[in-house]
Amino acid sequence: MQRDGIVKSVGGLICPDALLSSRIAEAAPGPLKEAGGTFWPHLDTAEMNTTSRYLEAPRRLRAFVRAHETSLIVVAALVGTFGGLVVSAMSAMVQMLHVVLFNLEMGERLSSQVSIEPLRALLVPSLGGFLLGLAFLFLARFRPAREVDPIEANALHGGRMSFRGSLIVASETIWSSGVGASVGLEAGYTQLSSGLAASLGRGFHLRRADQRLMVGCGAAAAIAGAFGAPLAGAFYAFELVLGGYTPASLTPVGVAAVIGYFVAQTFAPLSLGVGVGTIGHVLGRDLAIAALLGVAAALYGIGIMRGVSFSETMLSKIRLWPPLRPAIGGLVVGLLALVTPEVMSSGHGALHLSGIISMPLTFVLMVFALKTIASVVSLGSGFRGGLFFATLFLGAIGGRLFAVAAGMIWPGLDLDPNVYAIVGMSALSAAVIGGPLTMSFIALESTGDLWLTTVVLAAVLISTQITRELFGYSFATWRLHLRGETQVIAVDGAGHYEGLVLVADAHAPDHDAEKGLRGILHCRQDVLHPAMNIHEAIAAFDAAEAESLAVVETGDNHPIGILTEAHAMRRYAEESERRRREVVGDV
Repeated sequence: MQRDGIVKSVGGLICPDALLSSRIAEAAPGPLKEAGGTFWPHLDTAEMNTTSRYLEAPRRLRAFVRAHETSLIVVAALVGTFGGLVVSAMSAMVQMLHVVLFNLEMGERLSSQVSIEPLRALLVPSLGGFLLGLAFLFLARFRPAREVDPIEANALHGGRMSFRGSLIVASETIWSSGVGASVGLEAGYTQLSSGLAASLGRGFHLRRADQRLMVGCGAAAAIAGAFGAPLAGAFYAFELVLGGYTPASLTPVGVAAVIGYFVAQTFAPLSLGVGVGTIGHVLGRDLAIAALLGVAAALYGIGIMRGVSFSETMLSKIRLWPPLRPAIGGLVVGLLALVTPEVMSSGHGALHLSGIISMPLTFVLMVFALKTIASVVSLGSGFRGGLFFATLFLGAIGGRLFAVAAGMIWPGLDLDPNVYAIVGMSALSAAVIGGPLTMSFIALESTGDLWLTTVVLAAVLISTQITRELFGYSFATWRLHLRGETQVIAVDGAGHYEGLVLVADAHAPDHDAEKGLRGILHCRQDVLHPAMNIHEAIAAFDAAEAESLAVVETGDNHPIGILTEAHAMRRYAEESERRRREVVGDV
């Protein structure tokens, strides 16, 4: 294989015709050749390299950590401590903002208030959104990089995250929830915790796989601390961040989740506040009814995700001054809060099933509808945060409504609204967030009822599968899809390679036209050549810290196509297996 060259070794190239024509290059203002240097336009290149500017472990310690798998457990424990502290600190900051901005008493939850002063309800979210929009403009001028979340970092960037960027995202999330926008803090928890873990990994010069593992440990610690559920935190990392489970990852992730849980509980005990009585053995009808609820949850979850995209699209078409978008979103949330404060912030205070069950049915239905609108508008208008807790809250209310509606249609069923509130909570979150086992363990650790978890698992599996079939994405991967991460090759007038361009960048409405393509080219000097063998190609991927590189002719620098690291590794494994079979005669 080493003599064949990379083109033959990998069995062909990906996207050989993905060229950005010279006509586009010629039409762009300014000559293309002015763009010099190799850079990532969307990533903070100063912080996305293999080392950390904030931490550099001594050489011998780095070598020890890299050489001993057990040492990663110690690093994971440190990551878990950071994660628990992040959850506690961010929760305290949001609580303080609620106390100051909405005139609450310490310890009170914004979404559990009976009413909010009308002037505060209108002004705080709208002015808070306007200030957030101004902050976005300021950051775009001095920090044009787009921050990556833990899922994207592990999927596309080998676990590399910017700590400074993660701190910015976490601050924006705190402010968004603090001014009352209907967003969850979980995205901020995982962003900052994983960003710290990524910086720690770079400080130890960890290998690519270990770097990704540290990012997963950070996310596990954050989710475990946020929900008081270490098992759920660990499986969140396995299912959503790492993309799978291996025996080598079990102990580090588990240690980080458990420590994150204990640290968060020590400083700021957090839980869903849900619970049900013992439901006894599961009957066949329970599984069938839960599966039906799973179908409804999947369809509603798809509607929420498309609603966020629709909201973003409509606001972008209006072409408002950017800071006015979150201001309008905040005003809408404020108007809804005049009807019921349950729509504000993440909804922790509102998610107490005993309170939900005792509400009149018409009021529950109204809260369900208004909370959905508030969450969609908040995210669609530009507030920072996630849908994790919002879908738990909406799912709990939806499950209660489902149980009541089923009782009206078939009075003999006598469904327990508490039980189906938890089933709906897990099923809707699984549809939007993904991670069926994560949601099942949240139900188990929140209620301690194994039989109930069996019913939850049935609903979650159905919900997840239908979402995959009809929609194909979780909320995080849907956002990646909307941005469009497809790459094409940019060439000059003579057809020579100039760099790689993300299609989304070429069509971005906020792209600086005066810079032309200069502002969106990357990997200008990092290329592959047909004569390279597979080992040299993998080394080039590592040196460039890229998931894909262009293959160009050695002499005239004309591009041949694009090769991804994943494809190269897969073909190398396949070819190695074929050669092994030839040697042993197993053809």
